[in-house]
Amino acid sequence: MKFRVERDALADAVAWTAKSLPNRPSVPVLAGVLLRVADGGLHVSGFDYEVSSQVTVDVQSEAEGAALVSGRLLAEITKALPAKPVDIAAAGAHLELVCGSARFTLPTMPVEDYPTLPEMPGSAGTIDAATFAAAVGQVAIAAGRDETLPMMTGVRIELNGSTLSMLATDRYRLALREIDWRPDDPEVSINALVPARTLHDTAKALGPLGGDVTMALAQGAAGEGLIGFAGGTRRTTSRLLDGANYPPVRSLFPASHNAEARVSVAALTEVVKRVSLVGGRTTPVLLNFSSDGLVVEAGSTEEARASEAMDATFTGEPLTIGFNPQYLIDGLQNLGSALAVFSFVDAFKPAVISPSGEDGEVVPGYRYLIMPIRVTR
Repeated sequence: MKFRVERDALADAVAWTAKSLPNRPSVPVLAGVLLRVADGGLHVSGFDYEVSSQVTVDVQSEAEGAALVSGRLLAEITKALPAKPVDIAAAGAHLELVCGSARFTLPTMPVEDYPTLPEMPGSAGTIDAATFAAAVGQVAIAAGRDETLPMMTGVRIELNGSTLSMLATDRYRLALREIDWRPDDPEVSINALVPARTLHDTAKALGPLGGDVTMALAQGAAGEGLIGFAGGTRRTTSRLLDGANYPPVRSLFPASHNAEARVSVAALTEVVKRVSLVGGRTTPVLLNFSSDGLVVEAGSTEEARASEAMDATFTGEPLTIGFNPQYLIDGLQNLGSALAVFSFVDAFKPAVISPSGEDGEVVPGYRYLIMPIRVTR
């Protein structure tokens, strides 16, 4: 194997592939990225039996072949190379990399020991890449991080005709985003539970490429299905989580509300950040809504305290409600609008935060539900 490639293209390809490699691989070869030159292109692949990544880069190839090298080491090296063409050649049990006057010799691992990447499932439809990335970012924040509850670490994707819905919850908050997409089958009705971290990393990589993202699904036994995403020259697959017993979380959204507030997203975010400095990350902030506006408080009489008043439009009986400050900030920062609409039933029921247009009306498509924290005063 011998080829020449542009430094930036190589660095981007290796960095994206290496990002999904396991920190503690079960076998050494899974820490590697596979470089394969065929048909005038370089295919950079990574696979840990759960997630596979592959990207194709145009190269000037002199000899086809394959080599398996440490993914993280190669990513660090290619990122640090000068902005010059890179010459790479496999020589025996080593990989020679030359860029300008820089020369590296890396040990290789046996290519024959590397697992075969899973085939891309059949296409289910396409979606605008930027829309897909933005939607995933809005939802993935609410997914759980407790690996002992794997179901909560996923994003539930619901495909119903031309509507694609994404939901995620960690039991303390719930995010729902609905967007239009172009299904191959107009009557499609499929649900899938995708690991949130994998989905977020994939969307973040494919979004800036522009164009469309192809979503591919293979439905097997519970938890054994595969989902695939392809955009540009990149493709990734992920094993699905077992979502057979995923709770009916949509029912958590209240059918009606008794009070409503409209407030500046930027202003409230800054106030919450300031006021919450007197407490820890999990010390609740109190939002006191009335016809006079909003007062945000944190702390207690025995400890440091803070409060700040700000403008807000509120309708309903005066209300005091407590929230985890980081969960509140996460919801506000992912609304994608300058104004937020808070809908309340009472101080002990979940509140719903929605984006608002300039006219003050709720913009449909995204809802962020947050559980209140009971606070004794």
